[in-house]
Amino acid sequence: MSAPNLPASGFANSLAESHRTVVVPEGASFWRRLFAFVGPGYLVAVGYMDPGNWATDIAGGSAFGYTLLSVVLLSNLMAMVLQALSARLGIVAGLDLAQACRAQYSKPVSVALWFLCEIAIIACDLAEVLGTAIALKLLFGLPLVYGVVLTALDVFLILALQRFGFRKLEAFVVALLVIIAGCFIFELFLARPEWAGVLGGLVPTTQIVTNPAMLYIAIGILGATVMPHNLYLHSSIVQTRAFAKDTAGKRDAITMATIDGTVALGLAFFINAAILILAAATFHVAGRTDVAEIDQAYQLLAPMLGMGAASVLFAVALLASGQNSTVTGTLAGQIVMEGFLNLRMPVWARRLVTRLLAIVPAVFVVGASGDAGATKLLVLSQVVLSLQLPFAVVPLVKFTGDRNIMGSLVSPAWLKILAWVIAAVIIGLNGTLLYGML
Repeated sequence: MSAPNLPASGFANSLAESHRTVVVPEGASFWRRLFAFVGPGYLVAVGYMDPGNWATDIAGGSAFGYTLLSVVLLSNLMAMVLQALSARLGIVAGLDLAQACRAQYSKPVSVALWFLCEIAIIACDLAEVLGTAIALKLLFGLPLVYGVVLTALDVFLILALQRFGFRKLEAFVVALLVIIAGCFIFELFLARPEWAGVLGGLVPTTQIVTNPAMLYIAIGILGATVMPHNLYLHSSIVQTRAFAKDTAGKRDAITMATIDGTVALGLAFFINAAILILAAATFHVAGRTDVAEIDQAYQLLAPMLGMGAASVLFAVALLASGQNSTVTGTLAGQIVMEGFLNLRMPVWARRLVTRLLAIVPAVFVVGASGDAGATKLLVLSQVVLSLQLPFAVVPLVKFTGDRNIMGSLVSPAWLKILAWVIAAVIIGLNGTLLYGML
């Protein structure tokens, strides 16, 4: 294997406090090695089912039935490929995506990419803030503005979790994911969707591109599903595994990390699809195509499904989703700042800065537009994420296809072609959206 052509000097270990802290047993069975790698994929999957997804999936399901299920499916398939590339970069090059950008690009380009990524993280954090605040309002009657301000305390949750080690952090995230999945399995049982319509919705139609309203929500779903900061996150957290650093060890690590990420994103697809199917089966079939807000869906679920627990479980899943996203957003922010700028600051300070940048616009919109403005801001935040995607995807595809960086573990030709096609689709959809908005 030819050595990666990246400078070692000036690069500390990504997430140094957790770097190679999870032991991978050498010579163990396939399943034991796979278990050692299980975890990072689920932290990444959290970003694919955050409260921003809820807003776009509810709006898409209530307005257009099962039609946009194909967008959810295609977005998840693209996410699986991109996250596999992200894990490959971290394992082979030993650098996260932000560090690789700093090594390969000039300082002005790196700073510009960092700035764009920070915007994406703030947009994602905005979705977490609003989602958590809405859940607190639905469950406890807390006014939305107070709930938004209260989310600043989430920083202490992160500090508490990180004291127990990275494996415990992963276990906490997986536990919340199980709660979310369980809630939606029960909701779908009550909703009794038309499964033939669900299967039909998995097939793409030209109407998605020709209908401006449908296209706007479709790109919102894409932005909520393929998260740019997750590409930085995954390339870092796979390095928490202490795998063998020779070619065979890295090849095995790539396989295990890819399985972990693909299975985890399969769970994310189920939850995203379940939200859209629930909205279609409950609201769209009843003629309520106007349901586009999370709290509106909460109010209607219980009477329309005939069980009060339906609304409560919906809000519990939303709260779990918001808290999970808080954990991964913190890690992504730390990775991006340290990788691009080589600037380290306390985790609590980094989290508080990001959270305050999200709270200010949230308070302003909720105060000016009332609760109705919250969901519109959620959908807009996902469109902002989608517009930032190319600036993370293109460097990732370029680096993992470069033999000077990846050596003999460079992406094979078929994977390079597929990755560039995905990048072209993302850029094309974003261009269509911008043209339509102008």
